[in-house]
Amino acid sequence: MAPGKLVHEEAASFWNRYLYFVGIRQQNDQLRQELDAAKDELSRLRENASEVERLRRLLSMTPPGEWTRLGARIISHRLGPNAALETFLIDKGSASGVAPNTPVVSPDGVVGRVLRISPSAATVLLITDPNSRIPVVSQKNRTQGILKGEGPSHELSLQYVAQGAPIEEGEILVTSGLEEIFPKGLPVARVTSVGRSGASLFQLVTAAPLFVPQQLEEAALLFRGAPVIPAAQPDASGQPAPEQPPFPTKSGKLPKTPAAMAPTTRQPTPPPPAQAPAAQAPAAPAPAVKAAPPPAAVQSGQPEKKGREAGAEAGADQKKRRKPSRPEGQ
Repeated sequence: MAPGKLVHEEAASFWNRYLYFVGIRQQNDQLRQELDAAKDELSRLRENASEVERLRRLLSMTPPGEWTRLGARIISHRLGPNAALETFLIDKGSASGVAPNTPVVSPDGVVGRVLRISPSAATVLLITDPNSRIPVVSQKNRTQGILKGEGPSHELSLQYVAQGAPIEEGEILVTSGLEEIFPKGLPVARVTSVGRSGASLFQLVTAAPLFVPQQLEEAALLFRGAPVIPAAQPDASGQPAPEQPPFPTKSGKLPKTPAAMAPTTRQPTPPPPAQAPAAQAPAAPAPAVKAAPPPAAVQSGQPEKKGREAGAEAGADQKKRRKPSRPEGQ
């Protein structure tokens, strides 16, 4: 019996090892799934933490005294290297009170202004665009100038700075408020170089924006006072206006269902006829129509026979009037 026992023990050992490895494989698969779920959750939490940090910085920005702030999310950046303007798209439009030339800022400084609007989105023109002009003043020496954009991957230029005006490298340029679009005192750019040209009356000053357009995900809109939100338009499937009710029925009550209103809609009330001259009054068929209805006999108290005779006479008169007159030659 020793060989039989050996075979039995080997078979049992092999089966146990097989079951053990199957359990190990199932456990490994389960642990891999849990690890993938933990990685996804960790990535989501990191993204949420980064968003919370950005929003905290945006909310920590205090607007000037008479201005209010409205947050917006950037949903589209400048498309392609050959785009005409340095712009991006935000998720706030005229339905939120946004209007053209509304200032757009970030926690670092001025971003631009609203160029075009739609009900649910708006296009923001950045300060780096060549069409952008912002009156600024240096924060330390109070030297004024016009900050002009020079396009993507180029620094800003500060124009109309006189040769003798004091200005230093590293100085912060803030809005002067002269154009009445941006509040006064918002940081815009930092001076990077100051040069002089003998043939020009102005200095050659360049500056760098305080924000990175490619890394911007949220921005804030500034409003003078509260944003003006337009009134909501009535829905196309809404009820009719109260000042234009449906036509009443003969009983003086309004119809309760659309089916009751259908005949009134198909047969509108004709306009009142114009008053005919006194000479044409006998030719009108009004007397015959008044004498024709049978209720007239009941209302006057005459017998039914007399009413029939009166109706026959009225019909004969109407036939005579309809019959055309013959010419004298016939």
